[in-house]
Amino acid sequence: MPAGMILLLIISVLIFLGLAQRVLDRLGLTDRTALLFIAAMLVGGFLPDIPLSGTLAINIGGGIIPIALVIYLFVRAGTARERIRAAVAMLVTAVITYIVLKIIPLEPTHALLVDPLYLVALIAGAVGYLAGRSRRTAFISGVGAIVLNDIFTRIELFARGARSSLTIGGAGIFDATLIAGLIALGLAELVGEIRERMSSDPGAGYPEKLIAGLSEPDDSGAESERDDPGTE
Repeated sequence: MPAGMILLLIISVLIFLGLAQRVLDRLGLTDRTALLFIAAMLVGGFLPDIPLSGTLAINIGGGIIPIALVIYLFVRAGTARERIRAAVAMLVTAVITYIVLKIIPLEPTHALLVDPLYLVALIAGAVGYLAGRSRRTAFISGVGAIVLNDIFTRIELFARGARSSLTIGGAGIFDATLIAGLIALGLAELVGEIRERMSSDPGAGYPEKLIAGLSEPDDSGAESERDDPGTE
């Protein structure tokens, strides 16, 4: 089974268990919406490619659905400033990824420890975070850059008169798109969490309702230790 499919199944399990709720909230996705996108990518990966011309086509799971996801998150961005930042970050990441692909051969070699396409995904994810910083912007940058770069590459080959059939979102791009997006999001979440903990007061990370609830009587009528004068 392709790495992208395995990643989607793992993410689905995490969502079902409620372990991805906080990340989804920051992305602006509900559990249901996230699972719908995941299901669409899984099913779309097995559906026939949609032809764009005689030799150019686009894969549904690796091309159309990721594009739809990026557009959905872009539209749901809170402010116009965030949208502009996301667009610029995605373009910058796509250009850097395109340059890297010109340097690194796509065919695996003994000099590289990982598949070249996965290495490009790692670079795109890291650059996507550095360019975007916020969780949503970083994810948009990572996913959008891989898709945009693939579109640029396919159009370039098509313009050069490539005789073989070319597919946008195919040939490993499905896996690279997911890896890039998850790395960008993971870095943004990790660094953001560290910065929040370092800049906040002790206890600031707890939900407000939980803190408020500590001062309310419990089921037995006894007051919590937080309001007990003896514990101050």
